[in-house]
Amino acid sequence: MSYKSRINHLEEMHKLLDKQINEMQTNHPGVDVEHLADLKKKKLQIKDEIGRLTRLQWEEENERVGYGDE
Repeated sequence: MSYKSRINHLEEMHKLLDKQINEMQTNHPGVDVEHLADLKKKKLQIKDEIGRLTRLQWEEENERVGYGDE
């Protein structure tokens, strides 16, 4: 799977988690706090992975262009 497709997939997962978290907080005031914390942690892990893959993609693209030859 290419960086771009993996990043797109993770961005969709991040959006779905965000929607789920917001819905739980808005419509279910008695939500399980531990479950909510787990979802937020997963969302943060996905965001971190998106950032990591974005950096790797940028490095790979710039290495091919020759920006790393200084």
